[in-house]
Amino acid sequence: MNTHFTLAEIHLQLKRWPAGTDFVNLQAWDAVDELLLTEAFRQLDALSAAERSALPVLLLNDQFGALSCTLIARYPELAIVHCSDSYVSQLACQANLQLNQLPACQLTFIDSLQPLPDSVALVLLRVPRDHGFLGYQLQQLAPLIAHSQQLIVAARARDTHKNLLQLFSQCIGPTTASLTLRKCRYLHCQPESRTHKQPPAWPKIWPLPDSHLQLVNHANVFSGEKLDIGARFFLQHLPTTKTGETLVDLGCGNGVLGLCALAANSELSVIFSDESAMAIASARQSVQLSLPERLAHCTFLQDDGLSKLTTSSVDWVLCNPPFHQQDTITTHLARQMFRDAWRVLKPGGNLRIVANRHLPYAQELTRLFGGVRCLASQQKFVILESERKQ
Repeated sequence: MNTHFTLAEIHLQLKRWPAGTDFVNLQAWDAVDELLLTEAFRQLDALSAAERSALPVLLLNDQFGALSCTLIARYPELAIVHCSDSYVSQLACQANLQLNQLPACQLTFIDSLQPLPDSVALVLLRVPRDHGFLGYQLQQLAPLIAHSQQLIVAARARDTHKNLLQLFSQCIGPTTASLTLRKCRYLHCQPESRTHKQPPAWPKIWPLPDSHLQLVNHANVFSGEKLDIGARFFLQHLPTTKTGETLVDLGCGNGVLGLCALAANSELSVIFSDESAMAIASARQSVQLSLPERLAHCTFLQDDGLSKLTTSSVDWVLCNPPFHQQDTITTHLARQMFRDAWRVLKPGGNLRIVANRHLPYAQELTRLFGGVRCLASQQKFVILESERKQ
């Protein structure tokens, strides 16, 4: 794994997160980061130090801190606002600041549900893969962007298509794409003043089929308007829990698994855990809307896996593990979830997951827990369960 990042005269060590994970050849930055920084350098170098200190630079979707660390290393007077929906991205940024002995005092972290600064000098936007989330961010940004130089946008060339340009044009103003540079493109926007504020499209509220429950989805939460097929299959195979037990909905998203477990057992406590701020807000609001009387039995944690839970403290962990991190297909997040589940389960406690049939999770669970049971299977998915023996 290459950790040596160089741009202009800046030399940094940058690592992906979670720490200690084998990422093989994956870097903590890419050409999108380099394009954003190159244009930011051009604009910021033209200003005096006093001018650069007047207003903050807003970073949206800085994945592992490459943008934050590089700007702090080059401009010690610059104030930076790091806005991300990802707790893992915040941890990665903090770890890379420490690794490079860079001051954290220039940096302010906010999540994607918090208000943006009233005024900014520049906005650096990495285009996220989810266009619902992008639309939400562009609606947030629209009142801030007064001129075309203020918004610096870059995306991979393969993601720069007609629908993407239309979304920017609808939310910000007429938008064009640059020629391809290292398989990436800049997007050039001409902001238009709008007398009518666009009504917010998020969160969405929709009924869970064949139940009295309703689900709330904020913009960056998977399966925003209907139940995905993996979760639908999992709901047919939820465990029968006992009075007084504690269940974790790990990677909870909108909280559908934990919500249905709550509905089935009036004496169950549920911990909803996800690294996304929007997911935690969605799960909380789903419980508030559908089972408000059970809210006192729930805990909501924005977390890196289950790092905030104590060892041997829960009876069940349910998980529909992701197999990608941002734009990278990988199983390392699932492996981390399985290790965390083993640690927090009581002896005799169980991890139950739904997974695509082709993923090698049965082998991983056997290695970690000493065994695995296939509870159900169909053409695309399997339900697997492992018990912590000791």
